[in-house]
Amino acid sequence: MCGIVGVLSTHQAAPILIDSLRRLEYRGYDSAGIATIHDDRLDRRRAMGKLVNLSDLLVHEPLAGKSGIGHTRWATHGVPSVDNAHPHRAGGVAVVHNGIIENFRELREFLSDQGIAYSTDTDTETVALLAQYYRDQGLSPRDAAEQTIARLEGAYALCFLFDGEDDLLIAARKGSPLAIGHGNGENFVGSDAIALAPMTDQITYLEEGDWAIVTRTSVEIRDANNHQANRDVQTIAINTAAVDKGGYKHFMAKEIAEQPTVLQGALSHYISADADAITLPAPNIDFAQVERITMVACGTAFYACMVAKYWFEQIAQMPVEIDVASEFRYREPPVTPGTVALFVSQSGETADTLAALRYMAGKADSIVSVVNVETSSIARESDLALPILAGAEIGVASTKAFTCQLTTLAILAIEAARARGHLTTAQVAEKLATLRAMPGTINAALGIESTCIDIARKLAEARDILFLGRGAMYPLAHEGALKLKEISYIHAEAYASGELKHGPIALVDENVPIIVMAPRDSLFEKTVSNMQEVMARGGKVLLITDQQGATEAGTGVWDTIIMPEIDPFLAPILYAVPAQLLAYHTAIAKGTDVDQPRNLAKSVTVE
Repeated sequence: MCGIVGVLSTHQAAPILIDSLRRLEYRGYDSAGIATIHDDRLDRRRAMGKLVNLSDLLVHEPLAGKSGIGHTRWATHGVPSVDNAHPHRAGGVAVVHNGIIENFRELREFLSDQGIAYSTDTDTETVALLAQYYRDQGLSPRDAAEQTIARLEGAYALCFLFDGEDDLLIAARKGSPLAIGHGNGENFVGSDAIALAPMTDQITYLEEGDWAIVTRTSVEIRDANNHQANRDVQTIAINTAAVDKGGYKHFMAKEIAEQPTVLQGALSHYISADADAITLPAPNIDFAQVERITMVACGTAFYACMVAKYWFEQIAQMPVEIDVASEFRYREPPVTPGTVALFVSQSGETADTLAALRYMAGKADSIVSVVNVETSSIARESDLALPILAGAEIGVASTKAFTCQLTTLAILAIEAARARGHLTTAQVAEKLATLRAMPGTINAALGIESTCIDIARKLAEARDILFLGRGAMYPLAHEGALKLKEISYIHAEAYASGELKHGPIALVDENVPIIVMAPRDSLFEKTVSNMQEVMARGGKVLLITDQQGATEAGTGVWDTIIMPEIDPFLAPILYAVPAQLLAYHTAIAKGTDVDQPRNLAKSVTVE
């Protein structure tokens, strides 16, 4: 969830560390710090809040040295504070850590028995104290780190820096991602390739249980059994401009606007030029032999799975189960023959989703993942990984990744329906042609922004907002509520329209806006009936529909957003746009931090 950077450079480390941490800001954080080695002396600087505060501190209290580690912290153990900020230091050892050390209390007791006291509330300080304890026993930095790592339980990505060792970093991963960057007379460590992009495009991803001894001229990787491991060096193509706002006020605004472009790229990747055939990477899934699909994800990705459940069941006649990853494996669900397990994750490193994948490995017939990062742990551990090709998404609130996830899942559902004989060749071509038109349709939908700005100013005054939807728009109602909560901090809930009268209608009054997502489809008349129930009780209805729907709904609504007409099958992709724009402009009206909302992280790499 936080960001880690380590550098063994030929240049001053502090500016490199700050720049790399800036590229990891999208992960979310509440404090930041760096440590360097200069004249064989270890020193550090830490600050609360944004990186600019750390940068200001370094102006007044600079850190020299060409070796260092840096960190942006998202608090888990211990409140956000300078004392709890990373890097943590014990004597001549500094360490940065992403994850949770589950046995830190046990280790603290061991250290206390040795007369060693701790001074912070964090689990990470225990790692530094333990490594320094082994140094005091006469162990080398390498051996001290090895002994420390061997005693840790939980999830972690770690990077150690040692006093007097300006050509050594020791890195380790278990559960949390970590990569090594290879340079010319320089080497680097980072939470992901984006952090290292300005320095190198040569990346080695550490695998589960790996730890590495890094110098400027060498990288030695040991596996979980402490055997020397050969890990591939990959050339990673990263557009460094992707971490710039490109003239937009926020990354979220940029990423909303990018949706027509990235969707076009995803569609071209999977659909033939004449729009009549789907091409999936090997190995092929024989959907004719699949009995059911189990879909697992978290947050926005879970709502993409909710939509996909409608698609697979309606057009492919395939039973689908969906579950939130944080609960899935604890139910210990039985897995029947013919089950395909499908996991959706933007980062491909979501800890709960990765744990669920590992639970299903060896139980399901096939493991399929839908990911944005093709080199991620989830992608690497899947039988079939389907990239969504959204490009780097920096804003914490997912936008273009969500619509690309939906697009990829729609293509997969169409292919499943074809393979199972529920769509003819002509019907497949028709649906694919409609999909190929989606970038243009979304581009047209972005024209509603001025309307959304006016409505958002009114929504910003509300304390509670309800979202309603029927059929495949029900998951979109959830996504709309989530977006609004994430970045505007307004309480919002979503309900299936027909469920309103089974309790939630008690919440309806003139102070609670009701946002109804309802294209003119086979369920529209029922949705209008639910709207009438709300308006009869003084509720303020914001109707999001197409022109025909607006005409048929009649008068009485508080406000209306008119969307382009769309095949109901693909309406969930299109109707993500007003959900995003309303949330974005409501947050702007409230003055909240759109790209880095409080308490949230982009990549949730701890359970």
